[in-house]
Amino acid sequence: MSGTGSIVEGGAPSARSRALAVLRVRSRALALGVLPAALAVVLLSARMTGRLAGDPWPAVTLAACVVAVLVLLVGGVFAAVVLRASPAVTPTVPLPESAAPDLYRMVRDLADRMDVPAPSAIALTPDCDSWLEDRTHGAHRRTGISGGREAEPGAAPVLVIGSPFLWWMRVAELRAVLAPVVAGTGPSAHPDIADARGFVRGLDAAVDVGSRPGLGWIGRPARLLLRLCQADAAEMERGVAAAASDRAQGVDYGLRIVAQEQVGLAYAGWDRLLTRVALPAWRMGRWPAHLDAGVVSALTELSRRDRLAEGFTSRLGERPACDLLERPGVIDEAASLLAARLFHGGPAEAGPDWSPVDWAAYPEEVVDRKWRAEAARLHAALDGLAVPAGPGPTLDRVLGYLTDAAGECTAAEALAGRLSGDLAREERSAGTGARAGGGGAAVARGADTVPLFPLQPPRSGRDLLADHVTAIVCAAAVDSADAAPGLDWLDGPVLLVGDERRADLAPRVLSLVEDGDPEPLRDWLAELGVRPEKPVRLV
Repeated sequence: MSGTGSIVEGGAPSARSRALAVLRVRSRALALGVLPAALAVVLLSARMTGRLAGDPWPAVTLAACVVAVLVLLVGGVFAAVVLRASPAVTPTVPLPESAAPDLYRMVRDLADRMDVPAPSAIALTPDCDSWLEDRTHGAHRRTGISGGREAEPGAAPVLVIGSPFLWWMRVAELRAVLAPVVAGTGPSAHPDIADARGFVRGLDAAVDVGSRPGLGWIGRPARLLLRLCQADAAEMERGVAAAASDRAQGVDYGLRIVAQEQVGLAYAGWDRLLTRVALPAWRMGRWPAHLDAGVVSALTELSRRDRLAEGFTSRLGERPACDLLERPGVIDEAASLLAARLFHGGPAEAGPDWSPVDWAAYPEEVVDRKWRAEAARLHAALDGLAVPAGPGPTLDRVLGYLTDAAGECTAAEALAGRLSGDLAREERSAGTGARAGGGGAAVARGADTVPLFPLQPPRSGRDLLADHVTAIVCAAAVDSADAAPGLDWLDGPVLLVGDERRADLAPRVLSLVEDGDPEPLRDWLAELGVRPEKPVRLV
Protein backbone atom coordinates (compact mmCIF):
# COMPACT_ATOMS: atom_id res chain seq x y z
CA MET A 1 0.00 0.00 0.00
CA SER A 2 1.37 3.36 -0.99
CA GLY A 3 0.30 5.23 2.15
CA THR A 4 -0.57 8.43 0.29
CA GLY A 5 -2.28 7.13 -2.81
CA SER A 6 -1.37 7.97 -6.35
CA ILE A 7 -2.25 11.40 -7.65
CA VAL A 8 -2.64 10.38 -11.27
CA GLU A 9 -6.42 9.95 -11.07
CA GLY A 10 -8.56 12.46 -12.88
CA GLY A 11 -9.07 15.46 -10.66
CA ALA A 12 -6.04 14.94 -8.41
CA PRO A 13 -3.55 16.98 -10.50
CA SER A 14 -6.08 19.80 -10.55
CA ALA A 15 -6.51 19.47 -6.77
CA ARG A 16 -2.75 19.70 -6.25
CA SER A 17 -2.42 22.75 -8.52
CA ARG A 18 -5.24 24.46 -6.63
CA ALA A 19 -3.60 23.55 -3.34
CA LEU A 20 -0.39 25.20 -4.54
CA ALA A 21 -2.42 28.29 -5.45
CA VAL A 22 -3.75 28.41 -1.88
CA LEU A 23 -0.24 28.05 -0.51
CA ARG A 24 0.94 30.90 -2.75
CA VAL A 25 -1.55 33.17 -0.98
CA ARG A 26 0.10 32.17 2.30
CA SER A 27 3.58 32.78 0.86
CA ARG A 28 2.61 36.22 -0.38
CA ALA A 29 1.15 37.13 3.00
CA LEU A 30 4.36 35.98 4.64
CA ALA A 31 6.46 37.97 2.17
CA LEU A 32 4.38 41.05 2.82
CA GLY A 33 4.92 40.62 6.57
CA VAL A 34 8.72 40.39 6.33
CA LEU A 35 9.08 43.14 3.70
CA PRO A 36 9.47 45.99 6.27
CA ALA A 37 12.07 43.93 8.12
CA ALA A 38 13.99 43.33 4.92
CA LEU A 39 13.93 47.05 4.15
CA ALA A 40 15.14 47.84 7.68
CA VAL A 41 18.01 45.37 7.30
CA VAL A 42 19.06 47.00 4.01
CA LEU A 43 19.00 50.47 5.58
CA LEU A 44 20.94 49.33 8.63
CA SER A 45 23.56 47.66 6.44
CA ALA A 46 23.90 50.76 4.33
CA ARG A 47 24.27 52.94 7.43
CA MET A 48 26.91 50.68 8.92
CA THR A 49 28.96 50.69 5.71
CA GLY A 50 28.70 54.48 5.39
CA ARG A 51 26.69 54.46 2.17
CA LEU A 52 23.81 56.48 3.72
CA ALA A 53 25.58 59.08 5.80
CA GLY A 54 23.99 62.32 6.90
CA ASP A 55 20.41 63.49 7.17
CA PRO A 56 17.68 62.34 6.79
CA TRP A 57 18.86 58.70 6.80
CA PRO A 58 19.23 58.23 10.57
CA ALA A 59 15.58 59.18 11.10
CA VAL A 60 14.45 57.10 8.10
CA THR A 61 16.36 54.08 9.33
CA LEU A 62 14.93 54.42 12.85
CA ALA A 63 11.40 54.75 11.48
CA ALA A 64 11.90 51.70 9.23
CA CYS A 65 13.16 49.66 12.18
CA VAL A 66 10.21 50.67 14.36
CA VAL A 67 7.73 49.80 11.58
CA ALA A 68 9.51 46.49 10.97
CA VAL A 69 9.33 45.54 14.63
CA LEU A 70 5.64 46.45 14.85
CA VAL A 71 4.78 44.54 11.66
CA LEU A 72 6.76 41.51 12.79
CA LEU A 73 5.06 41.61 16.18
CA VAL A 74 1.56 41.89 14.71
CA GLY A 75 2.33 39.33 12.03
CA GLY A 76 3.77 36.94 14.59
CA VAL A 77 0.68 37.19 16.77
CA PHE A 78 -1.57 36.67 13.74
CA ALA A 79 0.47 33.67 12.56
CA ALA A 80 0.36 32.16 16.04
CA VAL A 81 -3.43 32.53 16.12
CA VAL A 82 -3.76 30.87 12.69
CA LEU A 83 -1.51 28.02 13.77
CA ARG A 84 -2.95 27.45 17.26
CA ALA A 85 -6.63 28.41 17.02
CA SER A 86 -8.92 25.41 17.21
CA PRO A 87 -10.70 24.66 13.90
CA ALA A 88 -14.36 23.70 14.05
CA VAL A 89 -15.13 20.03 14.67
CA THR A 90 -18.50 18.51 13.95
CA PRO A 91 -20.21 17.14 17.10
CA THR A 92 -20.35 13.37 16.62
CA VAL A 93 -20.79 10.12 18.52
CA PRO A 94 -17.38 8.42 18.76
CA LEU A 95 -17.38 4.79 17.66
CA PRO A 96 -14.33 2.92 18.99
CA GLU A 97 -13.22 -0.24 17.24
CA SER A 98 -14.38 -2.37 20.17
CA ALA A 99 -17.95 -1.15 19.57
CA ALA A 100 -17.95 -1.97 15.84
CA PRO A 101 -15.16 -4.39 14.86
CA ASP A 102 -17.01 -5.60 11.76
CA LEU A 103 -17.54 -2.04 10.53
CA TYR A 104 -13.86 -1.20 11.00
CA ARG A 105 -12.95 -4.41 9.18
CA MET A 106 -15.19 -3.48 6.25
CA VAL A 107 -13.75 0.04 6.03
CA ARG A 108 -10.17 -1.25 6.13
CA ASP A 109 -10.98 -3.76 3.40
CA LEU A 110 -12.31 -0.90 1.27
CA ALA A 111 -9.14 1.11 1.85
CA ASP A 112 -6.95 -1.89 0.93
CA ARG A 113 -8.86 -2.51 -2.28
CA MET A 114 -8.45 1.13 -3.35
CA ASP A 115 -4.83 1.37 -2.12
CA VAL A 116 -5.47 4.36 0.16
CA PRO A 117 -4.81 4.90 3.88
CA ALA A 118 -7.58 3.60 6.14
CA PRO A 119 -9.40 6.23 8.24
CA SER A 120 -7.89 6.56 11.69
CA ALA A 121 -11.28 6.25 13.42
CA ILE A 122 -15.03 6.17 12.78
CA ALA A 123 -17.69 8.45 14.27
CA LEU A 124 -21.43 8.81 13.75
CA THR A 125 -23.52 11.88 13.04
CA PRO A 126 -27.33 12.09 13.32
CA ASP A 127 -27.75 13.17 9.71
CA CYS A 128 -27.93 11.62 6.24
CA ASP A 129 -24.41 12.35 5.07
CA SER A 130 -20.87 10.94 5.33
CA TRP A 131 -17.48 12.64 5.06
CA LEU A 132 -13.85 12.66 6.20
CA GLU A 133 -12.78 15.03 8.96
CA ASP A 134 -9.25 15.91 10.04
CA ARG A 135 -8.84 15.99 13.82
CA THR A 136 -5.07 16.17 14.13
CA HIS A 137 -4.85 19.85 15.10
CA GLY A 138 -2.90 20.39 18.31
CA ALA A 139 -5.66 22.58 19.76
CA HIS A 140 -8.03 19.61 19.69
CA ARG A 141 -5.65 17.59 21.86
CA ARG A 142 -5.07 20.48 24.26
CA THR A 143 -8.77 21.11 24.82
CA GLY A 144 -9.77 17.45 24.93
CA ILE A 145 -12.01 17.66 21.86
CA SER A 146 -10.29 14.66 20.29
CA GLY A 147 -7.84 12.10 21.51
CA GLY A 148 -6.46 8.72 20.63
CA ARG A 149 -4.95 7.65 17.36
CA GLU A 150 -7.00 10.06 15.22
CA ALA A 151 -5.45 13.05 17.05
CA GLU A 152 -1.83 12.07 16.43
CA PRO A 153 0.09 14.30 14.00
CA GLY A 154 -0.08 12.91 10.48
CA ALA A 155 -2.98 10.57 11.25
CA ALA A 156 -5.53 9.81 8.56
CA PRO A 157 -8.89 11.63 8.73
CA VAL A 158 -11.83 10.36 10.76
CA LEU A 159 -14.66 8.74 8.78
CA VAL A 160 -17.98 10.30 9.85
CA ILE A 161 -21.03 8.21 8.90
CA GLY A 162 -24.66 9.27 9.05
CA SER A 163 -26.30 7.08 11.70
CA PRO A 164 -29.61 6.66 9.74
CA PHE A 165 -27.60 4.90 7.02
CA LEU A 166 -26.59 2.15 9.43
CA TRP A 167 -30.18 1.30 10.29
CA TRP A 168 -31.84 1.71 6.89
CA MET A 169 -29.14 0.49 4.52
CA ARG A 170 -28.04 -3.07 4.04
CA VAL A 171 -24.37 -3.96 4.55
CA ALA A 172 -23.62 -4.13 0.81
CA GLU A 173 -25.33 -0.79 0.20
CA LEU A 174 -23.40 0.93 2.98
CA ARG A 175 -20.15 -0.46 1.60
CA ALA A 176 -20.97 0.92 -1.86
CA VAL A 177 -21.89 4.36 -0.50
CA LEU A 178 -18.79 4.62 1.68
CA ALA A 179 -16.31 3.59 -1.05
CA PRO A 180 -15.85 7.09 -2.61
CA VAL A 181 -15.71 8.65 0.86
CA VAL A 182 -12.97 6.31 2.06
CA ALA A 183 -11.13 6.83 -1.24
CA GLY A 184 -10.75 10.49 -0.27
CA THR A 185 -8.05 9.58 2.24
CA GLY A 186 -5.62 9.13 -0.69
CA PRO A 187 -5.66 12.69 -2.08
CA SER A 188 -6.09 14.05 1.45
CA ALA A 189 -2.75 12.55 2.45
CA HIS A 190 -0.85 14.47 -0.23
CA PRO A 191 1.40 16.98 1.60
CA ASP A 192 0.41 20.00 -0.51
CA ILE A 193 -3.32 19.32 -0.17
CA ALA A 194 -3.04 18.64 3.56
CA ASP A 195 -0.99 21.83 4.03
CA ALA A 196 -3.50 23.93 2.07
CA ARG A 197 -6.43 22.52 4.01
CA GLY A 198 -4.68 23.24 7.30
CA PHE A 199 -4.07 26.84 6.24
CA VAL A 200 -7.73 27.38 5.29
CA ARG A 201 -8.95 25.78 8.55
CA GLY A 202 -6.56 27.98 10.50
CA LEU A 203 -7.90 31.11 8.81
CA ASP A 204 -11.47 30.04 9.54
CA ALA A 205 -10.58 29.51 13.19
CA ALA A 206 -8.84 32.91 13.27
CA VAL A 207 -12.04 34.55 12.02
CA ASP A 208 -13.85 33.03 14.99
CA VAL A 209 -11.14 34.28 17.36
CA GLY A 210 -11.54 37.74 15.82
CA SER A 211 -15.19 37.80 16.89
CA ARG A 212 -14.14 37.91 20.56
CA PRO A 213 -13.94 41.24 22.41
CA GLY A 214 -10.67 43.08 21.84
CA LEU A 215 -9.47 40.75 19.07
CA GLY A 216 -11.39 42.19 16.13
CA TRP A 217 -8.18 43.18 14.35
CA ILE A 218 -7.35 39.47 13.86
CA GLY A 219 -10.59 38.75 12.02
CA ARG A 220 -10.11 41.36 9.30
CA PRO A 221 -6.86 40.02 7.74
CA ALA A 222 -8.13 36.45 8.21
CA ARG A 223 -11.30 37.22 6.24
CA LEU A 224 -9.25 38.95 3.55
CA LEU A 225 -6.97 35.93 3.14
CA LEU A 226 -9.98 33.61 3.08
CA ARG A 227 -11.53 35.63 0.26
CA LEU A 228 -8.26 35.53 -1.69
CA CYS A 229 -8.01 31.73 -1.54
CA GLN A 230 -11.73 30.89 -1.47
CA ALA A 231 -12.08 30.01 -5.16
CA ASP A 232 -8.91 27.90 -5.26
CA ALA A 233 -9.85 26.09 -2.05
CA ALA A 234 -13.29 25.23 -3.44
CA GLU A 235 -11.76 23.94 -6.69
CA MET A 236 -9.22 21.95 -4.69
CA GLU A 237 -12.03 20.18 -2.82
CA ARG A 238 -13.83 19.44 -6.09
CA GLY A 239 -10.62 17.97 -7.46
CA VAL A 240 -10.19 15.80 -4.37
CA ALA A 241 -13.78 14.57 -4.69
CA ALA A 242 -13.26 13.80 -8.38
CA ALA A 243 -10.06 11.88 -7.63
CA ALA A 244 -11.80 9.89 -4.90
CA SER A 245 -14.72 9.10 -7.20
CA ASP A 246 -12.35 7.88 -9.93
CA ARG A 247 -10.48 5.65 -7.50
CA ALA A 248 -13.74 4.13 -6.22
CA GLN A 249 -15.08 3.30 -9.71
CA GLY A 250 -13.96 -0.32 -9.44
CA VAL A 251 -15.62 -0.97 -6.06
CA ASP A 252 -19.31 -1.93 -6.16
CA TYR A 253 -20.05 0.69 -8.80
CA GLY A 254 -23.28 -0.91 -10.03
CA LEU A 255 -24.62 -1.34 -6.51
CA ARG A 256 -23.69 2.26 -5.69
CA ILE A 257 -26.19 3.57 -8.24
CA VAL A 258 -28.97 1.62 -6.51
CA ALA A 259 -27.70 2.58 -3.05
CA GLN A 260 -27.87 6.29 -3.92
CA GLU A 261 -31.63 5.88 -4.22
CA GLN A 262 -31.65 4.67 -0.62
CA VAL A 263 -29.68 7.77 0.41
CA GLY A 264 -32.42 10.02 -0.96
CA LEU A 265 -35.14 7.92 0.62
CA ALA A 266 -33.34 7.88 3.97
CA TYR A 267 -33.02 11.67 3.90
CA ALA A 268 -36.76 12.09 3.24
CA GLY A 269 -37.73 9.71 6.03
CA TRP A 270 -35.23 11.17 8.50
CA ASP A 271 -36.43 14.73 7.89
CA ARG A 272 -40.05 13.67 8.32
CA LEU A 273 -39.26 11.74 11.50
CA LEU A 274 -37.42 14.69 13.06
CA THR A 275 -39.97 17.39 12.20
CA ARG A 276 -43.18 15.44 12.77
CA VAL A 277 -42.29 12.91 15.47
CA ALA A 278 -39.17 13.97 17.38
CA LEU A 279 -39.82 17.70 17.55
CA PRO A 280 -43.11 17.44 19.54
CA ALA A 281 -41.35 15.23 22.06
CA TRP A 282 -38.37 17.60 22.34
CA ARG A 283 -40.72 20.49 23.02
CA MET A 284 -42.21 18.44 25.89
CA GLY A 285 -38.79 17.88 27.48
CA ARG A 286 -38.54 14.28 26.23
CA TRP A 287 -36.22 12.85 23.60
CA PRO A 288 -37.00 9.67 21.64
CA ALA A 289 -34.20 7.28 22.54
CA HIS A 290 -34.17 5.28 19.30
CA LEU A 291 -34.51 7.65 16.38
CA ASP A 292 -32.45 5.48 14.04
CA ALA A 293 -34.69 2.49 14.67
CA GLY A 294 -37.66 4.79 14.16
CA VAL A 295 -36.43 5.86 10.74
CA VAL A 296 -36.78 2.23 9.59
CA SER A 297 -40.44 2.26 10.64
CA ALA A 298 -40.96 5.66 9.00
CA LEU A 299 -39.38 4.56 5.72
CA THR A 300 -41.26 1.27 5.75
CA GLU A 301 -44.49 3.24 6.12
CA LEU A 302 -43.40 5.60 3.35
CA SER A 303 -42.67 2.60 1.13
CA ARG A 304 -46.16 1.28 1.83
CA ARG A 305 -47.85 4.58 0.96
CA ASP A 306 -45.70 5.76 -1.94
CA ARG A 307 -45.81 3.85 -5.21
CA LEU A 308 -42.38 5.25 -6.09
CA ALA A 309 -40.98 3.38 -3.11
CA GLU A 310 -42.52 0.00 -3.98
CA GLY A 311 -40.06 -2.84 -3.72
CA PHE A 312 -37.79 -1.11 -1.23
CA THR A 313 -39.21 -3.06 1.70
CA SER A 314 -38.09 -6.32 0.08
CA ARG A 315 -34.55 -5.28 1.03
CA LEU A 316 -35.41 -5.61 4.71
CA GLY A 317 -34.73 -9.34 4.53
CA GLU A 318 -31.05 -8.67 3.87
CA ARG A 319 -28.53 -8.02 6.65
CA PRO A 320 -28.88 -4.46 7.98
CA ALA A 321 -25.73 -2.40 8.41
CA CYS A 322 -26.50 -1.88 12.12
CA ASP A 323 -25.54 -5.55 12.57
CA LEU A 324 -21.96 -4.31 12.18
CA LEU A 325 -22.31 -2.72 15.64
CA GLU A 326 -21.83 -4.67 18.86
CA ARG A 327 -24.53 -2.79 20.81
CA PRO A 328 -26.72 -0.94 18.29
CA GLY A 329 -29.25 0.12 20.94
CA VAL A 330 -26.64 2.00 22.97
CA ILE A 331 -25.25 3.71 19.86
CA ASP A 332 -28.77 4.63 18.71
CA GLU A 333 -29.50 6.23 22.08
CA ALA A 334 -26.30 8.31 21.96
CA ALA A 335 -27.02 9.46 18.40
CA SER A 336 -30.61 10.32 19.35
CA LEU A 337 -29.45 12.48 22.25
CA LEU A 338 -26.98 14.28 19.96
CA ALA A 339 -29.75 14.83 17.38
CA ALA A 340 -31.90 16.50 20.05
CA ARG A 341 -28.99 18.80 20.92
CA LEU A 342 -28.11 19.72 17.35
CA PHE A 343 -31.63 20.18 15.99
CA HIS A 344 -33.47 21.46 19.05
CA GLY A 345 -30.87 22.76 21.49
CA GLY A 346 -31.56 20.30 24.28
CA PRO A 347 -29.09 19.59 27.10
CA ALA A 348 -26.05 17.45 26.36
CA GLU A 349 -27.04 14.91 29.01
CA ALA A 350 -30.28 13.35 30.22
CA GLY A 351 -31.81 14.70 33.41
CA PRO A 352 -35.08 15.03 35.33
CA ASP A 353 -36.42 17.60 32.85
CA TRP A 354 -34.84 15.96 29.80
CA SER A 355 -35.53 12.23 29.86
CA PRO A 356 -35.67 9.59 27.11
CA VAL A 357 -38.89 8.03 25.88
CA ASP A 358 -39.39 4.70 24.11
CA TRP A 359 -41.59 4.40 21.06
CA ALA A 360 -44.09 2.16 22.88
CA ALA A 361 -44.66 4.87 25.51
CA TYR A 362 -44.70 7.76 23.01
CA PRO A 363 -48.53 8.02 22.62
CA GLU A 364 -49.20 8.26 26.35
CA GLU A 365 -46.10 10.15 27.52
CA VAL A 366 -45.74 12.57 24.61
CA VAL A 367 -48.91 12.80 22.53
CA ASP A 368 -51.41 12.83 25.39
CA ARG A 369 -49.25 15.16 27.52
CA LYS A 370 -48.74 17.47 24.53
CA TRP A 371 -52.48 17.78 23.95
CA ARG A 372 -53.25 18.46 27.60
CA ALA A 373 -50.36 20.92 28.03
CA GLU A 374 -51.55 22.89 25.00
CA ALA A 375 -55.14 22.76 26.25
CA ALA A 376 -53.94 24.20 29.57
CA ARG A 377 -51.99 26.94 27.76
CA LEU A 378 -55.08 27.76 25.68
CA HIS A 379 -57.25 28.20 28.77
CA ALA A 380 -54.54 30.23 30.48
CA ALA A 381 -54.53 32.55 27.44
CA LEU A 382 -58.33 32.86 27.69
CA ASP A 383 -57.94 33.74 31.37
CA GLY A 384 -55.41 36.41 30.38
CA LEU A 385 -57.96 37.88 27.97
CA ALA A 386 -60.59 37.93 30.77
CA VAL A 387 -62.88 35.50 28.94
CA PRO A 388 -65.63 34.33 31.33
CA ALA A 389 -64.79 30.92 32.76
CA GLY A 390 -67.25 28.06 32.70
CA PRO A 391 -67.56 25.04 35.00
CA GLY A 392 -63.93 24.18 34.32
CA PRO A 393 -61.62 24.01 31.29
CA THR A 394 -64.24 23.05 28.73
CA LEU A 395 -64.17 22.92 24.94
CA ASP A 396 -67.40 24.92 24.92
CA ARG A 397 -65.54 27.94 26.33
CA VAL A 398 -63.13 27.87 23.36
CA LEU A 399 -65.87 27.37 20.80
CA GLY A 400 -67.95 30.17 22.25
CA TYR A 401 -65.08 32.66 22.26
CA LEU A 402 -63.92 31.92 18.71
CA THR A 403 -67.41 31.89 17.16
CA ASP A 404 -67.76 34.98 14.97
CA ALA A 405 -70.88 35.26 12.86
CA ALA A 406 -69.47 38.28 11.01
CA GLY A 407 -66.35 36.33 9.99
CA GLU A 408 -63.94 39.09 11.10
CA CYS A 409 -62.12 36.76 13.56
CA THR A 410 -60.91 39.54 15.84
CA ALA A 411 -61.22 37.16 18.80
CA ALA A 412 -59.00 34.63 17.02
CA GLU A 413 -56.39 37.31 16.36
CA ALA A 414 -56.32 38.36 20.01
CA LEU A 415 -56.08 34.77 21.24
CA ALA A 416 -53.36 33.91 18.71
CA GLY A 417 -51.31 36.91 19.82
CA ARG A 418 -51.68 35.95 23.47
CA LEU A 419 -50.62 32.37 22.77
CA SER A 420 -47.56 33.53 20.80
CA GLY A 421 -46.40 35.72 23.68
CA ASP A 422 -46.97 33.02 26.31
CA LEU A 423 -45.13 30.38 24.27
CA ALA A 424 -42.19 32.71 23.56
CA ARG A 425 -41.78 33.35 27.29
CA GLU A 426 -41.89 29.63 28.04
CA GLU A 427 -39.25 28.88 25.40
CA ARG A 428 -36.94 31.62 26.65
CA SER A 429 -37.24 30.26 30.18
CA ALA A 430 -36.57 26.70 28.99
CA GLY A 431 -33.57 27.86 26.95
CA THR A 432 -32.06 29.62 29.95
CA GLY A 433 -32.45 26.48 32.04
CA ALA A 434 -30.87 24.29 29.36
CA ARG A 435 -27.83 26.55 29.11
CA ALA A 436 -27.46 26.61 32.89
CA GLY A 437 -27.44 22.81 32.98
CA GLY A 438 -25.09 22.37 30.05
CA GLY A 439 -22.00 21.82 32.19
CA GLY A 440 -18.51 23.12 31.68
CA ALA A 441 -16.97 20.35 29.57
CA ALA A 442 -14.78 21.41 26.69
CA VAL A 443 -16.65 21.31 23.39
CA ALA A 444 -15.75 21.93 19.80
CA ARG A 445 -16.17 25.36 18.35
CA GLY A 446 -19.53 25.35 16.60
CA ALA A 447 -21.11 23.13 19.23
CA ASP A 448 -21.34 25.92 21.79
CA THR A 449 -24.42 27.56 20.32
CA VAL A 450 -27.32 25.19 19.80
CA PRO A 451 -29.45 24.34 18.00
CA LEU A 452 -27.01 24.34 15.10
CA PHE A 453 -29.70 23.31 12.62
CA PRO A 454 -33.20 24.46 13.71
CA LEU A 455 -35.81 22.22 12.11
CA GLN A 456 -38.64 24.68 11.61
CA PRO A 457 -39.09 28.45 11.40
CA PRO A 458 -41.17 30.06 14.16
CA ARG A 459 -44.85 29.25 13.83
CA SER A 460 -47.34 32.01 13.08
CA GLY A 461 -49.98 32.98 15.59
CA ARG A 462 -52.75 31.40 13.51
CA ASP A 463 -50.81 28.13 13.25
CA LEU A 464 -50.29 28.11 17.01
CA LEU A 465 -53.97 28.73 17.62
CA ALA A 466 -55.00 25.94 15.25
CA ASP A 467 -52.58 23.55 16.95
CA HIS A 468 -53.92 24.41 20.40
CA VAL A 469 -57.57 24.10 19.35
CA THR A 470 -56.77 20.73 17.77
CA ALA A 471 -55.08 19.67 21.02
CA ILE A 472 -58.06 20.49 23.25
CA VAL A 473 -60.44 18.78 20.81
CA CYS A 474 -58.30 15.63 20.87
CA ALA A 475 -58.02 15.74 24.67
CA ALA A 476 -61.79 16.09 24.94
CA ALA A 477 -62.26 13.16 22.55
CA VAL A 478 -59.96 10.99 24.68
CA ASP A 479 -61.85 11.96 27.86
CA SER A 480 -65.43 11.54 26.64
CA ALA A 481 -65.37 9.32 23.56
CA ASP A 482 -63.80 6.07 22.37
CA ALA A 483 -60.58 7.78 21.29
CA ALA A 484 -56.90 7.41 22.13
CA PRO A 485 -53.61 9.14 21.35
CA GLY A 486 -51.51 7.50 18.64
CA LEU A 487 -48.28 7.78 16.70
CA ASP A 488 -48.01 7.95 12.93
CA TRP A 489 -44.40 7.47 11.78
CA LEU A 490 -44.72 10.10 9.07
CA ASP A 491 -47.19 12.57 10.60
CA GLY A 492 -46.45 12.36 14.31
CA PRO A 493 -49.23 12.66 16.94
CA VAL A 494 -52.62 11.47 15.67
CA LEU A 495 -56.06 10.79 17.13
CA LEU A 496 -57.23 7.17 17.00
CA VAL A 497 -60.93 6.35 17.14
CA GLY A 498 -61.62 2.65 17.33
CA ASP A 499 -57.96 2.00 16.42
CA GLU A 500 -58.45 3.97 13.20
CA ARG A 501 -56.79 7.32 12.53
CA ARG A 502 -59.14 10.28 12.12
CA ALA A 503 -57.57 12.61 9.57
CA ASP A 504 -60.65 14.78 8.98
CA LEU A 505 -60.28 17.10 11.98
CA ALA A 506 -57.91 19.73 10.52
CA PRO A 507 -60.31 21.40 8.04
CA ARG A 508 -62.98 21.74 10.71
CA VAL A 509 -60.55 23.40 13.12
CA LEU A 510 -59.43 25.80 10.37
CA SER A 511 -63.06 26.69 9.69
CA LEU A 512 -63.37 27.77 13.33
CA VAL A 513 -60.03 29.58 13.56
CA GLU A 514 -60.03 31.35 10.18
CA ASP A 515 -63.76 31.91 9.57
CA GLY A 516 -65.25 31.87 13.06
CA ASP A 517 -67.65 29.08 12.00
CA PRO A 518 -67.97 26.36 14.69
CA GLU A 519 -70.66 24.25 12.99
CA PRO A 520 -68.41 21.82 11.06
CA LEU A 521 -66.46 21.12 14.24
CA ARG A 522 -69.61 20.74 16.35
CA ASP A 523 -71.00 18.23 13.83
CA TRP A 524 -67.73 16.29 14.00
CA LEU A 525 -67.84 16.26 17.81
CA ALA A 526 -71.46 15.07 17.80
CA GLU A 527 -70.58 12.26 15.38
CA LEU A 528 -67.90 10.97 17.75
CA GLY A 529 -69.97 11.51 20.88
CA VAL A 530 -67.66 14.15 22.35
CA ARG A 531 -69.29 16.37 24.98
CA PRO A 532 -67.94 19.94 24.66
CA GLU A 533 -69.48 20.99 27.97
CA LYS A 534 -67.50 18.40 29.94
CA PRO A 535 -64.29 19.70 31.59
CA VAL A 536 -61.09 18.48 29.98
CA ARG A 537 -58.43 16.89 32.16
CA LEU A 538 -55.32 19.05 31.99
CA VAL A 539 -51.71 18.29 32.96
